[in-house]
Order: sequence, then structure tokens, then C-alpha cells
Amino acid sequence: MNRYFLYSRVFLGLRLAWNTIVLHPTRTLLSLLGVMIGVLSVVIVMLLGNGVKDFILNQGESFGSNIIQIEVKIPTTGKMSSENATSRAQGTQITTLVTEDRDAIRQLPNVEAAYPGTIGQERATVESIGKRILLFGTGAEAPLVDENIQLSAGRFFTEEEDKNLARVVVLGKDIKETFFGADEAVGESITLKGEKYRVIGVLESRGAAGFINLDTFTYVPVETLKKKILGVDYVQMISVKMNDPARERETVADITALLRERHDIESPERDDFSVTSTKEALEAIEDVLGSVTILLLALTSISLLVGGVGIMNVMYVSVAERVSEIGLRKALGATESNILSQFLFEALLVTLLGGMVGIVLGVFCSFGISAIFTRLGLEITLTLTLPALLLGATFSVVTGLIFGIAPAYRAARLSPMEALRKGE
Repeated sequence: MNRYFLYSRVFLGLRLAWNTIVLHPTRTLLSLLGVMIGVLSVVIVMLLGNGVKDFILNQGESFGSNIIQIEVKIPTTGKMSSENATSRAQGTQITTLVTEDRDAIRQLPNVEAAYPGTIGQERATVESIGKRILLFGTGAEAPLVDENIQLSAGRFFTEEEDKNLARVVVLGKDIKETFFGADEAVGESITLKGEKYRVIGVLESRGAAGFINLDTFTYVPVETLKKKILGVDYVQMISVKMNDPARERETVADITALLRERHDIESPERDDFSVTSTKEALEAIEDVLGSVTILLLALTSISLLVGGVGIMNVMYVSVAERVSEIGLRKALGATESNILSQFLFEALLVTLLGGMVGIVLGVFCSFGISAIFTRLGLEITLTLTLPALLLGATFSVVTGLIFGIAPAYRAARLSPMEALRKGE
């Protein structure tokens, strides 16, 4: 009996709240507008956060779970610190990482392959076509370490060609099309720094890694790039492929100890290099992107706060307009809890409607944003997930509860006689 009474009471409160909402469409629209925009913002931020995170993690995983990356680092800074990144971006050069470090790392027990690498730019010309291109100097084992390096024509350069400073290049797909179009490129030449370089291979299309188009790279033997084009005797990174990914920590420790010995470093704080496995890098990226998403959600929730304040103000106006109704209901036997539940249900229904509209708009916006990313060549897909749906609904319900309770409580506390007098 008590349960039936409770159900009847809830149903009556919901029906009265719904009738009020239907009878005042303009007021309802103004109330749900703020919540709708807030929930829409929350849903889009969550979808964007998840979409970008999945895109970057998938790109990282495509390089393989058995890769260790060694890069130069500013001593006394953390390898993923802003100080290190800022100093590198401002042009600070670390010249202690050399090709011989790669040769020593190659002898470690769990290392299957490794190559040194450095990046530069130079103007390239083929007949009347000239363009400044990205040059990626690598060792001959680059295709063994990076299995995404696939050739559509020709071959990759050899260890012998690298040691002998051979003037050979392997073109990325976009570079090949820029200089040779649909014609065969293997066997032709391009001019770099006044010298002819023979094209020995063309790569399959790789697309973008993160936000870098790998099809615009031209691969050159690292020793050739260092000594003939850049005029340096150091490298910027070394990529290592492990035999057994399960021995990742052991291998990272071995490489770190070896490089400290070779660079005469006694304190870890003085490291001029960083050693990072793919797994560690992806975990760090996931943590950073997760923190950024939470921060953006916190910022977008401000719009829900504004919407909630709007609902509270509209509810206060509604209470003031309906004092005679409240007095009449109380005179006929309605309790404070009846009045409280009616106005609280009204606030909840308004915010829930706004949340539903915001979620639906979020779905449509996700399609549009995904289409924009696709047009830009980025495989970022925004898919509505259950957590995003639940988060949007939860935000709207909580907003209704928080900002609807005060007007509802005020309505419930009105005495019947006072309400009837004010309504006259």
C-alpha cells in the first residue's frame, strides 16, 4: 500500500510538472537553452578528447610495441619536461649522440636492429622543378626497425652505401609525385646542394603520424646527410628494435648504462640523452591527454553553471507567478513535500530535456567534426560512447537538482493563507 502511494505521488508530481512545462513553452525554452548548450559542450569535449587520444595512441602503436627511442636531451631537465622541449625548440644543440653509440647499442643482447637518425632540410631540384624538402637521414636497418617503411619501387640503401657516403635517396610518395608525377622515378636523379643524388627507391604511402605527413620525407643515408649536406658529426636520435618486448625494462636499463659509460656521465641528472620505450611514451601521452580532457570538461561545465542559474531564476519567477495555485493546493490538503516534489520534478524535467537535446546535437556535431578531420587527412573519428552519454545525462540531472532545490523549497514553505492572500 505504501509503495502504491509512493508511486502515485511521484506520478502526480511528474504529471503536474509536465503540464506546467507544456503550458509555458517560452519559459521552458529559455530554461533548457543554457543546459542544452552546456551539455552539448561537455559531449563534444569528451568526444574530441577520446577521438584525439585514440588517434594518437593508434599512430604510436603502429610503430610497434617493441621499439625503444633514444633522443638527445638537455642535461638537468626531464626528458618530457617543458624545459627540455623549450630549449630544443629554441635551437639548443646536443652533439654528444653519435653513430658509434648506435654501433655499441647494436651489440646488446636483446637488440634485434637499430639505426641512427637525423633530420634536415635542403632545396631539391629536378629540371625546372625546385622545392625545399625534408631529409631524413637513417641507417640501412631503418626498414627492419620501422616495419611501416614499405617500398613501392626500387630498394633501400645498404650499410656499404651509408659508410661510403653514397649519393642515393629513397623518395616518399608525395615527393616522388612532386618531381616525377606519374613517371618512373627509380634510376632518375635529383639535385641536392649542387650534387646529383640517384633515386634508388620509392616508398608506399604512409600518411600522417600524429600531425606529420610522412609521405613528404626523403630518406638519405645518415652519414651522407651528416657529412655532405648538413656538415655535422652527430645524430639526433637512435631507434632500437627489441627481440623480446617482455624484456623492455631490462633493455632500457642496459642502453641507459651503456650510454652513460660512453658519454662519461656519473649522475643521472647530467644525462644528455633520453631512453623511452613505445609503451612508456604511449602511457605518458594517454595521461597528458586525459588531464587535458578533464581540464576542458571543468571549463565547459561553467556553461552548465550559467544554465543552472538561469533555471533557478526562471523557477523563482514561476513560484512568484503561481502563489495562488500553491495556496489552493495546500488548502486542499497538499503537503510541503508534495509542493517540493512538483517544483523539483519540473526543474529536473527541464534540465533532462535540455540534456537530451544537447546530446542529440552533440551526435550531429560529431559527424560534422569527423568529416572536417577526414577532409584534412586526419583519421580522427568522434563516436558517441556510453560514458559520454551518461556524463551528459548526469550533468543535466545534477544541474536540475542543485539549482531547482532552492525555488522548490521556497514554494513548499509558503503557508496556505499567505499564498492565497498574495494571489488575490
